[in-house]
Amino acid sequence: MFSRIPLSALIGLTITGLFFLVAILAPWIAPYSMTDASGSVWEPMSWTHPLGTDSIGRDLLSRMIYGARTTIFIASMATLLSFSLGSILGLTAAVIGGWFDQLLSRFVDLLMSIPTLIFALVVLSVMPSNLFTLIMIMGILDSTRVYRLSRAVAVDINVMDFVEAAKLRGEGRLWVIFCEILPNALSPLVAELGLRFIFQVLFLSALSFLGLGIQPPEADWGGMVKENKDGIVFGIPAALIPAAAIAMLAISVNLVADWILNRTTDLKGGRSGQ
Repeated sequence: MFSRIPLSALIGLTITGLFFLVAILAPWIAPYSMTDASGSVWEPMSWTHPLGTDSIGRDLLSRMIYGARTTIFIASMATLLSFSLGSILGLTAAVIGGWFDQLLSRFVDLLMSIPTLIFALVVLSVMPSNLFTLIMIMGILDSTRVYRLSRAVAVDINVMDFVEAAKLRGEGRLWVIFCEILPNALSPLVAELGLRFIFQVLFLSALSFLGLGIQPPEADWGGMVKENKDGIVFGIPAALIPAAAIAMLAISVNLVADWILNRTTDLKGGRSGQ
């Protein structure tokens, strides 16, 4: 099985799997508490602190492990929400058409006309920055992009012969959406899934860096960059380590998404050729 997976995809699967495994096992593998100072300020890497300490003496490795859990959980939940909401509404708008499609599309255009980060900052400035609020805001704002993609794909599929045949058989709209259009729209949606997940990671990191995301003493990678950014002037890499983790996660997830897209496209081409 693994011999058929390209090397790039295998690397991506391995790194992504390690990140998710670390996030799941965080309380059991972190050597220190997430909040307790276990050393001096900005200690260098050592056997006691493999990644050194942060700006107030907390173990950086432990913060990274707990930060992975927070970052990946929120990004995953927000991506799930955005894809569930955006794809269902996009496919439904394409099938129903008419005034429903126009009304929904213009509302989405209105939301997309406002810069996402500014919109989130305004909302979070008047609402508490807890997990539920972050997931809802991130998921709803990102669902507009998923809506646009799913609607564009569904509009093309909706006029194909097999969809028309299903309608002539008397199949309902739910059948047409979930059994005829959705399976044939999965390839671009799966490819977009990886990109949207990474966008959510970057979005959360940006919010935390600006002080409106995860609040101290909780750990997430964007907040850790903010906490340790002053150390860069003195050559201390404490802020660069979470930034590197974000980059590694982004690259690995994109490698997996590209492989899945190529695989689903090949399978579809193979079926059509038989």
